[in-house]
Amino acid sequence: MKEKTASILVVDDEERIRKLLKMYLEREQYTIDEAEDGSVALQMALEKDYDLILLDLMLPGMDGETVCEKLRESKATPVIMLTAKGEEANRVQGFEVGTDDYIVKPFSPREVVLRVKALLRRSSKTKFLETEPTTKNVIVFPHLTIDHDAHRVKVDQHEVSLTPKEYELLYYLAQNPDKVFSREQLLKDVWNYEFFGDLRTVDTHVKRLREKLNKVSEEAAEMIVTVWGVGYKIEADAAT
Repeated sequence: MKEKTASILVVDDEERIRKLLKMYLEREQYTIDEAEDGSVALQMALEKDYDLILLDLMLPGMDGETVCEKLRESKATPVIMLTAKGEEANRVQGFEVGTDDYIVKPFSPREVVLRVKALLRRSSKTKFLETEPTTKNVIVFPHLTIDHDAHRVKVDQHEVSLTPKEYELLYYLAQNPDKVFSREQLLKDVWNYEFFGDLRTVDTHVKRLREKLNKVSEEAAEMIVTVWGVGYKIEADAAT
């Protein structure tokens, strides 16, 4: 069976940058749409199920952070933020509104392609739901099931849509139930490369995870436990 070609929305108000990224990404057989305005980009992203969005921070109409924040109200589409601002505060704010990765201009187009490939591999949007009936890499709790082969999360048999980073955080905690992880450790292991950031980023993602789980099952949401002064853990007994 032929693998589906990933579709990517490139959003930047500079035509030169859009054309450059389009050229490099099309070489990898990706299907590319373009937008130069934040409001238009948000409308496109809501109307079509893109596999990934490359989103400039400074845009006319609506800035990239607002686009990402509004998108996250209804969709978990992976987002890589492009920005000329390299300050730590901007990166932190980007992660807090739901950005999955961050690339500072000027960038190498080859680096962008590598980041896109890495995020698509991790993304639940590009892991096809048509999986083998006997998947082995599955974590099962009374109210929560994580099928890592399919990147699928089910709460009381209802599938829950998570961003790649939300999924990675939940899966990381679930692999070691009842083990407490500090915020610093979670930043290092879940956000890994090129991010040395504000601990609030972890808190924001935990809050968002709990909210999504709680919409289906209060018991599942309560599994993510805050250990005050230390960090977070998945408490297996909380789900019983």
